[in-house]
Amino acid sequence: MTDTDNCFGKVAEYWQHVDDGNVRCDLCPNRCVIKEGHAGLCRSRKNIGGKLYSMVYGCPCAINIDPIEKKPLLHFHPGQPCLSIGCTGCNLSCLNCQNWEISQARPNEVRTYPLSPEELVETAKANNCSIVAFTYTEPLTYLEYTRDCAAACHREGLETVLVTAGYVNRKPLSDLLPYINAANVDLKSFSDAVYQKVSRAHLQTVLETLKTMKKSNVWIEVTNLMIPGVNDNPDMIQQMCQWLAANGFCDTPLHFSRFFPQYRMEDFPPTPLETLIKAREIARNEGLHFVYIGNTHIEGAEDTVCPECHKGLIRRNGYKIMENTMKSDDTKCPYCGNPIAGLW
Repeated sequence: MTDTDNCFGKVAEYWQHVDDGNVRCDLCPNRCVIKEGHAGLCRSRKNIGGKLYSMVYGCPCAINIDPIEKKPLLHFHPGQPCLSIGCTGCNLSCLNCQNWEISQARPNEVRTYPLSPEELVETAKANNCSIVAFTYTEPLTYLEYTRDCAAACHREGLETVLVTAGYVNRKPLSDLLPYINAANVDLKSFSDAVYQKVSRAHLQTVLETLKTMKKSNVWIEVTNLMIPGVNDNPDMIQQMCQWLAANGFCDTPLHFSRFFPQYRMEDFPPTPLETLIKAREIARNEGLHFVYIGNTHIEGAEDTVCPECHKGLIRRNGYKIMENTMKSDDTKCPYCGNPIAGLW
């Protein structure tokens, strides 16, 4: 381990000079204009000598082995472990952030682990992980490192996962996606006003990210964290599900996740279970085939069921696979032959 002061960063991409030594970052819609010696809203991209640097390149602050179900991804190689890494920084400011100690931290405020893309691959192999996930914070804020690591993984036959809020401009995203196999996108609300109030971001960018990922043949799953009185209005849930159905996401797993009070929303109550169950009913009625309830325990709420014959295909207890009838070389229901979307 090392202190972040020993991570000198790397000249970033996706920026331009403006005036008086200032630079503008073009990585995400924030388009921060950054003065000499200062960082953008993500805290991880800094103007040094009139050049923009990614201050966390090669310096993750978190490295763990997780079950793929923790991302959450339930239709992407169920039961497989994945090497998960994250660096400090996020370009959103969510009031309910669950990893705020690192996502809202400056690079020199946490311990880091020097890890080149090549070393990441070797670490994954040494731990028998055929999947690498970029997660915990916002991997798009250190996109150059994420991309280089993902490219190194692909060269060695490893698959890659992006866990993201999807708040990024199209060009950087398009440069990254050829090296990404699967993604879980946090669709925080279907209201731009809620996005601005809770996360200081905008909905439309996230919707464009989803469509771009789909066109790039990335396997996508969507998470919606339901916060009482904020984004749990049934009409809003219905509008979100209607958009997903209308844009070709009927087979995309949708995870309704239970909120628990934390960070700057400690005075909000946990999501009532009946709210989550109602949201699942709305989603199914709008034609979404795979709807899950996470971050809590409701019997069968994370089991995979064939939408045609309604037979159970994968039974789960938390992150643990209890029974799996899907074969890795087949994508059809073993009972009725109906295609089951996913990579098994």
